[in-house]
Amino acid sequence: MTRIGFVGGGRIARIMLEGWKRAGALPADVKVMDADAQLAARLAADFANTATAALDAVARQDVVIIALHPPLMAEVLPRIASALRPDAVVLSLAPKPRFAGLSRLLGGFSRLARQNPNAPSIIGRGFNPIAFAGGLDEPGRGMLLDLVAPLGSTPVVAEETIEAYALISAMGPTYLWFQFDVLRQLAAEFGLSETAARQAVAAMVHGAATTLLESDLEVDQVLDLVPVKPLGENEAAITAFYRDRLVPLYAKLIA
Repeated sequence: MTRIGFVGGGRIARIMLEGWKRAGALPADVKVMDADAQLAARLAADFANTATAALDAVARQDVVIIALHPPLMAEVLPRIASALRPDAVVLSLAPKPRFAGLSRLLGGFSRLARQNPNAPSIIGRGFNPIAFAGGLDEPGRGMLLDLVAPLGSTPVVAEETIEAYALISAMGPTYLWFQFDVLRQLAAEFGLSETAARQAVAAMVHGAATTLLESDLEVDQVLDLVPVKPLGENEAAITAFYRDRLVPLYAKLIA
C-alpha cells in the first residue's frame, strides 16, 4: 500500500484524485493539507480513503506530492524537510524550482521527481511528463510510475524540458477549450442536437490534431486541405497572441 500526502489541496489535487477514483485506483491512504482548510475538507468529503492532516503528518507519507504554486515553495518546503522519511518520494507538480532548488529547500533530500499533470487526467486521458532526480532509485521511480499510470500517459523526460511541457501540455487546454466550446455552441445554433454538436466537435478536434501531427504530410499541405478559411485573415493576430503571452512566460520560468 502506497500512502499519499498532498501538500496543497487545490485544482490539481482534485484532478488526480478524481482520475484515480474514475479508474477504481484511489490510494488506500491519502492525507491532504492546505492553508485553506475548507479546500482540504472538501477533498476529504468527496473521496474515499482521504483525510485532512497537519503538515508534518502529510510529510510522513510514502509519496509526498507538492501541489503548490511556485511562490509558496520557499516558505513551505523547509517546514516539511525534517518530517520526510528517508525512503519517501517527493513529487513536485510546480514548473519551478528545479531539482537543485527543491533539494536545497528540503535540506538536501534527493529522492525527487517533477511532473506536469494536465487536466484530462481527471478522466484518465492525461499527458503527464515526469522527470526523475538522480537520487531517486529504480524502485522509487517504478512505484511512482505505477501510481500515476491510471491518470494517462506518463513519458519520462529530461528535467530541462519540464518548463516547456508546463506551457504546452499542462496549460495548453486553456488555450483551446473556449474555442472548442464556441464551435459546440454554434453547431447547436445551426441546428445540430447537443449530442450531435459534441460528437462533431470532438471528432473534428481529434482528427485535425492527428492529421497535422501524425500524418506524413507537410504543414503547408495540411493547411491546404480545406479551401475555405473563414478565419484566415485573423491567423497572424492569433499566432501573435500565443507568442506574445507564452514566450515571456517561458523565459520567466527558466530564469
